[in-house]
Amino acid sequence: MLEQTFIHIAGIGPKTEQKLWDREIHRWQDFLQHKKPVLSPTKDRSIRRDLEASLAHRDDIGFFNDRLPAGEKWRLFDKFKHRAVYLDIETSGYDPWNNDITVIGLYDGTQVQTFVNGKNLDAFEVAVADYDLVITFNGACFDLPFIQRSVPGISLPKGHIDLRFVLKKLGHEGGLKKIERNLSIARSDEIDGVDGLEAVRLWHRYRKGDEKALKTLISYNNADIVNLEPLMELAYDKMKSRVFAKEQI
Repeated sequence: MLEQTFIHIAGIGPKTEQKLWDREIHRWQDFLQHKKPVLSPTKDRSIRRDLEASLAHRDDIGFFNDRLPAGEKWRLFDKFKHRAVYLDIETSGYDPWNNDITVIGLYDGTQVQTFVNGKNLDAFEVAVADYDLVITFNGACFDLPFIQRSVPGISLPKGHIDLRFVLKKLGHEGGLKKIERNLSIARSDEIDGVDGLEAVRLWHRYRKGDEKALKTLISYNNADIVNLEPLMELAYDKMKSRVFAKEQI
């Protein structure tokens, strides 16, 4: 998908990208090898420079993350999914200036890592450095700013896909749990019904000595990150199908 993408180039939007595909220019190399003018001589020269830079940086996720529109960053997934991690945080409240991160979960498709305040939260900064792409639900508004406020100077992955906005484009609105139910993604009975507010309560119960509350909180966080994987796969496939369906019209 990434090498079929042209909208990261200045001056090219969805309509122009569609026009290129309609003219059988499906990949960067197709444009670079095209012998006749495509748009205009001046525009073509500019696009060629940008496409040559894209080829030179095709393994640099930051290059494309900075250039893709926010609603199109799903296009990063297939190229960089082998270096992707799903992330979710729990907090003692919703204000990053007055509340703390309590739990951070990471899931790379194979391994779940859990970082708990007062136990091993400091290890998160090193662990997350292993990845190039972070995938969240509402992370652009909540998780990542909260982390950056709590850990000044932290280096987070250069690429970020916020599934909340991708799923909204596909007609799936509301919170993560609602979307999971609508798509028949189940949670265990232990955490069924637990939400963000209850996660705050669980932390405060743990701080008063209830170890079982921490176990439930971690299980809840684990479900949040593990369930992001099938949602990401579904969103990517549907967005890609939608884009190329337009090409065939």
